[in-house]
Amino acid sequence: MFALHRSLFIVFILVFISGCSSISGDRKPNYQTQGDVKKTPLDVPPDLSKLAPSARYVIPNAANANNPNQTPQNTIAPHTVGDIKLERLGTSRWLTIERSPEKVWPLLKPFWEENGFVVIVDNQSMGTLETEWAENRAKLPQDLIRRTLGKVLDSLYSTGERDKFRTRVETTGTNTIEVSITHRGMAEVYKDNNKTSTIWQPRPSDPSLEDEFLKRLMVKLGTTQQQAEVALAPTTITLLASLSNSTTQTTIEYKQGFDVAWRRLGVTLDRSGFTVEDRDRKQGLFFVRYVEAVDPNSEPGFFKKLFTRSKAPTGPIQYRLKIESEGSVSKIQILNASGQPDVSTATKKIAQLIVDDLK
Repeated sequence: MFALHRSLFIVFILVFISGCSSISGDRKPNYQTQGDVKKTPLDVPPDLSKLAPSARYVIPNAANANNPNQTPQNTIAPHTVGDIKLERLGTSRWLTIERSPEKVWPLLKPFWEENGFVVIVDNQSMGTLETEWAENRAKLPQDLIRRTLGKVLDSLYSTGERDKFRTRVETTGTNTIEVSITHRGMAEVYKDNNKTSTIWQPRPSDPSLEDEFLKRLMVKLGTTQQQAEVALAPTTITLLASLSNSTTQTTIEYKQGFDVAWRRLGVTLDRSGFTVEDRDRKQGLFFVRYVEAVDPNSEPGFFKKLFTRSKAPTGPIQYRLKIESEGSVSKIQILNASGQPDVSTATKKIAQLIVDDLK
């Protein structure tokens, strides 16, 4: 009997040790949308709520609508495979494809479904396709129990993280489009120090995941896996954006002309937690709202709440982002909801968030 107990104890120790192992770094993302996602949606901040589409989202057919005489900038480093060109600017990556939107759009929804996602926004007129929140099952530890029982115990495990992706298609010519993929992340954290309940909070976007799905999309569109890997190989990054704060305004300087600045700012807003309510390309304006994520551990205690008269706004705040370009340099100014310069602390944080992504 003692020998039996000792054997069981050894098996328990081995299982425990194997359970502490983490996933290998070369494992590919393997997503699974939760089956009960509609019954128990993520408790996401208000800025992630859906808005009714606006007719002003319709993408213009000409890339140079703001300035027809402006020539494209040559600072973009392309890698061409057939009719697909992988382009990069700072930390951004996107595909320029010499095909009409009608030929590419029908492939996008099946692409995301094949990768384990449910598509919840499929709006070709807006050029936007968005997935439901899903879990990357490749992040789960591959311990002895999971290797032995496989999917039988899958429902008992969770990474505490969810991801969603937005695909944006911009028409830049008669038969040319740009396709970008942006990632949004959420993490489950304890609501307070008592650790009795949890909430979902935004986590930083992951450019490596965006690159991974750009590679997969290139393969879906006809390239080989090797060609896609070469196209997205790491390169030296040149910083393009800088922040300028003064007592009267908060401005971002971006070393690209209007066309590139307009498209890259749109991608940054998708990636960084903003909700774009409207946009006016002719005026160079994005109408957005944003709510800053709150650290659950920084909530004031009972007595501080009791003796605090005023409360900081918790809802989304509206802003306008205005792009003005002169040659190959653009300035992005952050304005309040009335269109006046805003120099508040929150505005400076937002500006820094945008600069960090545009770099």
